[in-house]
Amino acid sequence: MSWINRVRNALPFTKKETTAETLWHQCPSCKEMVFIKEWEENLSVCPRCDHHGRIGPSERFEQILDAGFILLPTPGVPEDPLKFRDSKRYPDRIKAARASTGDQDALINARGAIDDVPLVMGVQNFAFMGGSMGMGVGAAFIQGINDAIAHKCPYVIFTAAGGARMQEGILSLMQMPRSTVAIQKLHAAGLPYIVVLTDPTTGGVTASYAMLGDIQISEPNALIGFAGQRVIESTIREKLPEGFQRAEYLLDHGMLDMVVHRSELRDTLARVIGYLTPRAAA
Repeated sequence: MSWINRVRNALPFTKKETTAETLWHQCPSCKEMVFIKEWEENLSVCPRCDHHGRIGPSERFEQILDAGFILLPTPGVPEDPLKFRDSKRYPDRIKAARASTGDQDALINARGAIDDVPLVMGVQNFAFMGGSMGMGVGAAFIQGINDAIAHKCPYVIFTAAGGARMQEGILSLMQMPRSTVAIQKLHAAGLPYIVVLTDPTTGGVTASYAMLGDIQISEPNALIGFAGQRVIESTIREKLPEGFQRAEYLLDHGMLDMVVHRSELRDTLARVIGYLTPRAAA
């Protein structure tokens, strides 16, 4: 029976039950090891140092929306309009991002409710090519706005991006004015636009729809800015203050309305939406 033992010992799945990847998560802030189960139960927030980990659309929707929300289909756009190639072909980068995240692009919308109050909610996924804003993100943002107008409800966006997508050049930068016009349409319909900035939100996203909310909310210690700190320091030839471009600094200087812990985000959004869209009297 020795051949059976040889086959059994060669099977690749015999030693996967206790690997670090399946049991532990290392906090990128305090470097402490946390059980994956504890990390997930704590909403991907470190129980030791309170660092807020980056999460994707599926986790956001589950944490924020009531059960029964509907994912909106991803709008179709030209996938390689400039035939761009660097060390890899642009279509290959898109395919790799889709395979690793399960999403079609960096912004996903869902229609649902918080405490039975309807809304449309968009979430940017930093894991998808750095959450970069290209034609797909612009189309999805406009889709979310139009769906909110059609259903007469607020649009809430969770931002997380490294900026515009360089592989689409000027076409990615054009999403900045397009998104601004869409927000004006939402305002014209008398509907709220709420922004939740998460780590990191930078570049052209910050310079457009991330800073145009009726209410500006952020998660703790989120990096928020346009250019990077080193670029700014080398340009102005000055040392920037401690904590510059972090959520708490921006709150103190009037760029944010509130900084909210992830565990309190759902209740905070329900309260804010209730203030901005009061229910009709019975």
